[in-house]
Amino acid sequence: MSAKVAVNKSPKLVNVALQGGGAHGAFTWGVLDRLLEDGRISFEAISGTSAGAMNAVVVADGIMKGGPDGARQALEDFWQAVSQEGAKSPIQRSLLNVAMGDWSLENSPGYLFFDHLTRLASPYELNPLNQNPLRDLIEAQIDFDRMAACDKLKLFVSATNVHTGRVKVFTCREITADVVMASACLPLMFQAVEIDGVPYWDGGYMGNPALFPFFDSCASSDVILVQINPIERKTTPRTAREILNRVNEIAFNSSLLKELRAIEFVARLIDEGKLDPSHYKEVLLHRIEAGEEMLALSASSKLNAEWEFLIHLRDIGREAASRWLEESFDRIGKKSSVDIRTLFEG
Repeated sequence: MSAKVAVNKSPKLVNVALQGGGAHGAFTWGVLDRLLEDGRISFEAISGTSAGAMNAVVVADGIMKGGPDGARQALEDFWQAVSQEGAKSPIQRSLLNVAMGDWSLENSPGYLFFDHLTRLASPYELNPLNQNPLRDLIEAQIDFDRMAACDKLKLFVSATNVHTGRVKVFTCREITADVVMASACLPLMFQAVEIDGVPYWDGGYMGNPALFPFFDSCASSDVILVQINPIERKTTPRTAREILNRVNEIAFNSSLLKELRAIEFVARLIDEGKLDPSHYKEVLLHRIEAGEEMLALSASSKLNAEWEFLIHLRDIGREAASRWLEESFDRIGKKSSVDIRTLFEG
């Protein structure tokens, strides 16, 4: 691990937006671990969806317990617990994949059986008692009463209202284990999570993650987007699984792209003098994204909770965050480190 950078000035205040992605959320663990270790950045707010929401609440609880170092330890403890729980699952890598050093589960009999089953029957039929070990894990790892009293940072967790199709953003005092599970509720795998009589599905459909809560609630203009799901791929999907995976990536990025387009539009109008900057806030966008190593991973590996794999993803995340700190840290508070317009070209 890199040594913590000596801090002579007050840390720069930023907002952090965390995408979901199942086990690939361990990449985000690595990013957060490196940013917390560096010491030159302080989180004013975190917005998270699905696995991003889990990382967000773990960080908030850890900071309340022991500051940045407490958050780093809480993240490691959480992902280790995920791995231990995952070891009990019948969905494991096949011997062929292990021998080939392939992290995917596509040759796993358990994965293939489960994947086929979810296309034939709903979670209400397959799991009528609505058992979910992940919920028990989250309750065991996070002190939600302590987190609700968090005065160190703001927290936003997104879920999708099944009835209206709109995003619901829960704030710190509203967040419970049910809210986190709602944010991660894939409808083919889990029953909708009801909160105050309203059913919710995965927040990724309408906010992956939601950026708009930062604009009215936070003083910092800087947003660091930790992106797991690629916006662009160079190859055309051919197999049924590849097609479905790409459809999901496009769907789960659509709401984010709409928000980014709105941010770019406002920034352009401010630059052209058509909007008063004293009334409209220019968002300074930064992005830490998964590189080629993550792009090469199959969608099935999002269900791979092996500790070795999670550590591998964490290390990729730490490296990505280190590169970003070296290249873009000085831009915080001054200008965006990513050209949003390039995301909409082509």
